[in-house]
Amino acid sequence: MKIGFHGATTMKRDLETDVAVTAYAGFKALELWAAKVDRYLAAHSLKDLEALLAARGIAPLTLNSVEFIAFRGSEYAQIQSRCRELSKIAQAIGCPTVVVVPSPTPDRNTAWADVVTEYVKVLRDLSDIAGGYGIKLAFEFLGFGWCTVRTPRAAFEIVQKADRDNVGMTIDAAHFYGGGGLMSELGQLDPKRIYAFHLDDLEDTPKEAITDATRLLPGLGVVPLNEICAQLKGIGYDGPCSIELFRPEYWEWDPKELAVKAKEAALKILRPYFKVE
Repeated sequence: MKIGFHGATTMKRDLETDVAVTAYAGFKALELWAAKVDRYLAAHSLKDLEALLAARGIAPLTLNSVEFIAFRGSEYAQIQSRCRELSKIAQAIGCPTVVVVPSPTPDRNTAWADVVTEYVKVLRDLSDIAGGYGIKLAFEFLGFGWCTVRTPRAAFEIVQKADRDNVGMTIDAAHFYGGGGLMSELGQLDPKRIYAFHLDDLEDTPKEAITDATRLLPGLGVVPLNEICAQLKGIGYDGPCSIELFRPEYWEWDPKELAVKAKEAALKILRPYFKVE
């Protein structure tokens, strides 16, 4: 398993800092936060970005993300454009995967069959765009109550029905817990369709109170990370893993210290289950 740092964990820092601290902590990979890439490319070329990563020996794990991809009506052209833009960037730097994120539920009476139909249509369309650049799409369910797709079972149903070779899913430990996912759902997934695994933890709050800001370093919270890892190992998953935290408190830390602590915490959780690179 290749593990990487994640740009959301140091949200206030720039891309150059992310690359530097990723290498400092001994990671060999980084999940790139797209907004930071945008800011970097405003003053640099794609060749510069490729060189920035190569100079530190850092592989781009995934590019995160195209957000709220469905139920967009007249705004959908912006989603297509963003997918094309990020796919082009990913291709240029040798990043295999772009993460795509589901939307809020448009109406409380929206039927699940309509949700599936919408996402299958959208993912097939975006897969054509990304596929033109040789890029995979990792569909990431979100555990928040407002989201249309909240569990592994739900996301996997959509991915299966989309039936595209370059469409898979992201498993995020915090979203799995917050969305009420079952361990048995993880056991029924196809590991070849899991393109990314986000390792994170959560404060001990009601699930209704979970936000990105309540995330913690792996092992410090209530998410059953050992059981999740055991399930993923059981189905044969050995793909990429990044430490994605979003906690504002951590954004104020020395980024080198944060990257080191993130790696130490991740290895403690992962090593009993995976051979970690």
